Amino acid sequence: MISRGKLERAGVPMNEQAEAGIQAMSDQLRRRLDAESDVLFGTARLWDDGIIDPRDTRSVLAQCLAMAHDARARALRPNTFGVARF
Repeated sequence: MISRGKLERAGVPMNEQAEAGIQAMSDQLRRRLDAESDVLFGTARLWDDGIIDPRDTRSVLAQCLAMAHDARARALRPNTFGVARF
């Protein structure tokens, strides 16, 4: 739609060739979005912390809540040996 409006504003007549070009761009974009919307696409690029198996959701959530609860009770000790840098 945007490409069609842009061409019309530029005074380019909409013919079969222009429609075919717009359709090809639309198809290419649709294929790319379908591929990049896959759950494995994002996790393979480390955009998240991984995929949780739906059967393990309760146990993972319980672990996360337990860690958040325990964090308040832990006493932090200052670092006495320096900072490891890699």
